[in-house]
Amino acid sequence: ELLWFLYNVPPPPPTEMSEMSEENGSAAVAPEVPVGPDPASFSVPPAAEDEEGELPADFERLWKAAHDNPQDFTSWTDLLQYCEQESHVTASRRSLEAFLIRYPLCYGYWKKFADLERRAGFNDKAEEVCIQGLQSIPLSVDLWIHYINLLLGTLDMNLPESPKRIRSVFEDAIAAAGLDFHSDRLWDLYVEWEKEQGNMKNAAAVLDRVLKVPTQLYNTHYDKFKEHLNGHEPKEVLSSEEYEELRTMCRQNQKAERAEQAQEEEEERPPGEEEPATPEGAQIDDFLTIIWTLCVQEELMQKIREQVLVRRDKVYQDNEGEVRKRWHFEDAIKRPYFHVKPLDRLQLRSWHSYLDWEIDDHRVRILFERCLIACALYEEFWIRYIQYLEPQSVDEARAVYKRACEVHLAYKPNIHMQWATFEERHGDLTEARRVLEALEKTLPGLAVVRLRRAALERRAGQLDQSEALLREAVAESKEKPTLHAFYSIKLARLLLKLGRNPSRARRVLQDALEISPDNDKLHMNLLELEVSGEPWTSAEAVQECVTRALAAPLAPHTKIMFSQRGLQFVEDYSNSIQSVLSVYEEHQKLLNELGGTKRGAENGDEPDDPEKLSKSEDGSAVAVSAPPTMPHVPITTPPPNMMGTDMSAQAGYGAYSNWYQVGLRFHHRRHHFKTTRWLFLSANAPICLELDADKP
Repeated sequence: ELLWFLYNVPPPPPTEMSEMSEENGSAAVAPEVPVGPDPASFSVPPAAEDEEGELPADFERLWKAAHDNPQDFTSWTDLLQYCEQESHVTASRRSLEAFLIRYPLCYGYWKKFADLERRAGFNDKAEEVCIQGLQSIPLSVDLWIHYINLLLGTLDMNLPESPKRIRSVFEDAIAAAGLDFHSDRLWDLYVEWEKEQGNMKNAAAVLDRVLKVPTQLYNTHYDKFKEHLNGHEPKEVLSSEEYEELRTMCRQNQKAERAEQAQEEEEERPPGEEEPATPEGAQIDDFLTIIWTLCVQEELMQKIREQVLVRRDKVYQDNEGEVRKRWHFEDAIKRPYFHVKPLDRLQLRSWHSYLDWEIDDHRVRILFERCLIACALYEEFWIRYIQYLEPQSVDEARAVYKRACEVHLAYKPNIHMQWATFEERHGDLTEARRVLEALEKTLPGLAVVRLRRAALERRAGQLDQSEALLREAVAESKEKPTLHAFYSIKLARLLLKLGRNPSRARRVLQDALEISPDNDKLHMNLLELEVSGEPWTSAEAVQECVTRALAAPLAPHTKIMFSQRGLQFVEDYSNSIQSVLSVYEEHQKLLNELGGTKRGAENGDEPDDPEKLSKSEDGSAVAVSAPPTMPHVPITTPPPNMMGTDMSAQAGYGAYSNWYQVGLRFHHRRHHFKTTRWLFLSANAPICLELDADKP
């Protein structure tokens, strides 16, 4: 009874911890004393289990506010505080259930939930709440103590199975949280309970175990062991094996000492004097015999205690060394509990440093679990834990992914996509699909998720399903022109590159241009599609594509680029000089109309020239590069003078030739090519001149 009282009356909070900890739902208390339910709360008369009643007046409003924005922690705490003030069991139960699904690391609210059920007279439900809470946060020493105190207050300890159950729960608690640096209260409670049960050996065994665990109050456990050993006979606290071993050893030492003492006395006796003989019939007084026996026995017990402490002292010294190694890491951790408020960078670095130091130790899993309480909203620590676990156990790594993505990081897409990649890498495509589909339902409209789904199906050989996902995205994004164009480009490329169906790809891009005629990326991709075809069949389509772009509401420099691309195409592939000259004249007209841009465009100085544009695409669109059938730098080959041709046209073409050579030379200089090859055609034979850029 005294033990129960001690562990259920919280001490006054220290000054620096007196603020209310919203994340735990209760005032912070000094870590040395366990916190349990208030004994006064157990006197509340039970309520009927099916009692509903009308919900409080403002419940629906606060409930809606919390569910409309489930990531707003304040809305939830306002709802819980209101229900607590109203003392309405149904409203409080409903609110706590919904809250703890989203924030299961708030151990204080699990305690409040259990107390709510117990005050209402539902002890079984209170126990279920504690078990559910411990499944969510097994490292919570406070919650374990609360659960044990609940059992101590509700179980009939006169029944033989009750102590067995309590001891079993203690063992579960030690297995789950006993290695925590701040688990001292749990160990102390276990020791004191065993003493209350009169099991001194069990109490000593528990103390023996904690002597090997580096905890914050490691020295107090050794002091308690000494006190326990000195307060009882060694036979009452030691195991039978150890007691018999030490007793035999100490008795032998005792006999050896007495023999040595007798030898010394014999040597010190004067020569010729014999040991006094006992008179015939004389007997040693029985009382003196008893005293002598007790003295010998007490001396033996004291020697046994000394040997016990000699053995434990080595364990204690080793443990003290382990505590010292961890002390500066532990001292740097200022917020070991969960809270939605961000941690400062110093705290995050402290956790990383601690994990770096203990990464190869058997205690690292406990440290990871502790870290994931304080840093539950940080992907980097979950991913680090998974990377540690995966080489050892894929199932354990998968379980951590599940906890992270389904509970704590439901709205952070990166770790979900890493989970899907993890499942795909380990061959579980069904689970990878499920993860991505669930993420898309949580964050609808996120383009990267839809692309991941399409890529997953493509890698799985399901090209039709990949196309269907992109077509669905195109259809659903018609109200968002930029996104619609993005998906259309992705779909067109899939149809062209993998489906080998340029006509369907062309139709997708043309449909998209009807919705977004001002989207230069759609025009570029359509032009890429056309120039990638056979030159003798795609010339008309290329020119049509260029004409469409020039008529569209595009920027002047973009129109110049499309015109130049069309000119390059006919120059490289046209069989008619007349067509080349015609396109060239149209290009010159466009330059004159735009005004002041001719020289910059010719020399490649425009910031948005084709070569630069093809490399400046961001992640929202596909980069457009030169078609594979076109040379990277087309070389203009002016034809020889022809009889009967218009000399003005020849002069214009010659001017174009000069412009193109300047542009080519500038292009090579920009890209630091070591050599430049110039190809000239004369009436007699071609001449190739190779220049070294490093030489004059």
